[in-house]
Amino acid sequence: MDRKIEKKRYTWQKVTLVVIALAALSFFAFKTYSNAGVSKLNVVTERLLLDTINNGVFQEYIPVTGVVMPIKTVFIDAVEGGRVEEKLVEDGAMVKAGDVILKLSNPDLLLSSLNQEANVIAQINQIRTTSVLMEQQSLNLQEQALNVEYQIDLIEQRLKRNRSLYEDKVIARVELEEMEAEYKNLKRRQKLLNSTMVKDSTYQELQKSQMASSLDLMERNLEVTRQGLDNLIVRAPIDGQLSGLILEIGELVNTGESIGSLDNLDNFKIQVRVDEFYISRVFLNQEGSFEFADQRYNLRIQKIYPQVNNGAFLVDMVFTDKAPAGIKRGQSVSVKLQLSAEKESQLLARGGFYQTSGGNWVYVIDPTTGNAVRRSIRLGNMNPNYYEVLEGLNNGDIVIVSSYENYGDKDVLVLQ
Repeated sequence: MDRKIEKKRYTWQKVTLVVIALAALSFFAFKTYSNAGVSKLNVVTERLLLDTINNGVFQEYIPVTGVVMPIKTVFIDAVEGGRVEEKLVEDGAMVKAGDVILKLSNPDLLLSSLNQEANVIAQINQIRTTSVLMEQQSLNLQEQALNVEYQIDLIEQRLKRNRSLYEDKVIARVELEEMEAEYKNLKRRQKLLNSTMVKDSTYQELQKSQMASSLDLMERNLEVTRQGLDNLIVRAPIDGQLSGLILEIGELVNTGESIGSLDNLDNFKIQVRVDEFYISRVFLNQEGSFEFADQRYNLRIQKIYPQVNNGAFLVDMVFTDKAPAGIKRGQSVSVKLQLSAEKESQLLARGGFYQTSGGNWVYVIDPTTGNAVRRSIRLGNMNPNYYEVLEGLNNGDIVIVSSYENYGDKDVLVLQ
């Protein structure tokens, strides 16, 4: 007898299919919920620039362009005008201090100097003559005083004898009185001479002081007069290389006109232009460096020029050690001007992302999905290569540092 076989309503294959379908539905629902409100953008990875966050040595510095210049430059100007009579050296020559560069002629100056010298010499002679006359006057007063004193001594002796003779009634009283009157007159004259000699001595001391000052002034005027002629011979003030000498024989040089300059080539300095934005962060003795012939040379700021021209100011930097061999005047070098000391920091490479985000956020690669997720960060100082990371990133994070200009405000970049 046949038995009816009933089909099972649920087989294991159906159950498996149902479970798989429910799981897929749940995953789709989860992804839909988790991505609610999140904006995405598909991005091709070929054009992206990436950087991995790591700790490193950070130093804030700015690159500036410097020009090699002599450590000392002396400008030569014409103290006196004239015509070039002789040119003893050529432009670019090495000269020693005191070497003659040019000889000028100026007939008017020569004549004026000779006249002035004659006048000064005449005044000097007059002062010396006056001094001699004053000495003679002083000697005459002394001679008169000695003569009066001698006469007083004689009268005193005669007066003493006449008084004795008058007591003996040998001479008349009138004769004694005349002699006494003469004695009193000599004493008054002696007193007057002494007073005159004191005043004369005081007057002569004052006159001598004034004449000495006048004589010194005249002699200095005479020296200046002669110096004017000496200035027609232009000499090198220091050892160095002559530059800017373009004058030729026969040319007229005006007073104060530039003749050239002398460069001391024993050492060099680097003169750099710094953007005015950094004017409050640049100080004396601040350090910097540059590379030359595969070697690093250290510099320090010696002088800061306060004038700002075309948005920049000048700074003179000198070598802390010796200058490199082979460096030339006028050569341009790239200097790293240090604005802070070296320190350990998290570093993020500089890139075009900063123009869009302002350094407030970046796209960080999520290792679980491979997509780039927007994350808020905080950056500190920067140098031409790196930003200093203060908050928001960890070592090992991979950051997109290329431009975000085409990404808008998307939260997630789906990398393809």
